[in-house]
Amino acid sequence: MTMIDLRSDTVTQPSAAMRAAMAAAEVGDDVYREDPTVRALEERAAAELGFDCGLFVPSGTQSNLIALLSHCQRGDEMLVGMDAHSYKYEAGGAAVLGSIQPQPILNAADGSLPIEALKKALKPDDPHFARTRLLALENTWHGRVLPQDYIVEAAAWVRSHGLSVHLDGARFFNAVVASGRPAHELAEPFDSVSVCLSKGLGAPVGSVLLCSESLIDAALRWRKMLGGGMRQSGILAAAGLYALDHHVARLAEDHARAQRLAVGLRAIDAIQVQGCFTNMVFIDVPTDQLRALDEHLLAAGVRASIGYLPSVRLVTHLDIDDAGVDRAIAAFGKFFG
Repeated sequence: MTMIDLRSDTVTQPSAAMRAAMAAAEVGDDVYREDPTVRALEERAAAELGFDCGLFVPSGTQSNLIALLSHCQRGDEMLVGMDAHSYKYEAGGAAVLGSIQPQPILNAADGSLPIEALKKALKPDDPHFARTRLLALENTWHGRVLPQDYIVEAAAWVRSHGLSVHLDGARFFNAVVASGRPAHELAEPFDSVSVCLSKGLGAPVGSVLLCSESLIDAALRWRKMLGGGMRQSGILAAAGLYALDHHVARLAEDHARAQRLAVGLRAIDAIQVQGCFTNMVFIDVPTDQLRALDEHLLAAGVRASIGYLPSVRLVTHLDIDDAGVDRAIAAFGKFFG
């Protein structure tokens, strides 16, 4: 029985065509900046998002960390969402490795950090305080596409105070497809953007950090220090190029299947569908039934991220088709029927 894995869009398997592209990749030593496929990926991503440079790195966590370390010095501060991935789910790397103080701000329901809250968090130039240097945003955030008008306003405000702006764009192309705006428009307000290739785009590994020419030397140094300098990594970059060629427009299919999943689950009385955003569906189920539900779903060939809280996130991706969505709905329905 084929497993329907709704835990995350990180679980995708490279297709046969992607594997063929990887096998055929021309490679060189990327630490010497001699891998032509890596350079092609970096230049392609930079051109699409409107940046001077790109840097291929092993993971989104490392890409974000390199950006934060490049923008900030020891004792500097970043303004960041309380539920942002770079603050909450990346092991405190900015603080531990960079001595960067995070100033967490409560995310609004749409994922934005309210301008008034940013104004209150900005520190004056005073030796009592960490120096506020960076605003870090995330798009999409829990599947939500940040309002572009907000991004433009927030970026303009922080720049007027001498701050830089970084975007954790782990699911950046989901935002591109859902908004109908071109990639360079969504990226334009930022000084750096991290784009993950191994989520909805379906590559097995890797992210690209996009930044200005003035920032790339620092980013390269931090990548080396963090152990992210890979040698013949064009084999991996080829998967990223294939993903950009073939897996961006099809993200709309994941979004449609998430809607299909949400509609099916809303018909089950015991499940409260809290929202459906791009490729994510958020549901609440009775806490006392979580363990039994998890066991039932696994027996039915469905995986979900079920922990100890009633809130459950379900994520569609390129390895989930319509039949898989219907199987998942049926499995939930049988348990609660």
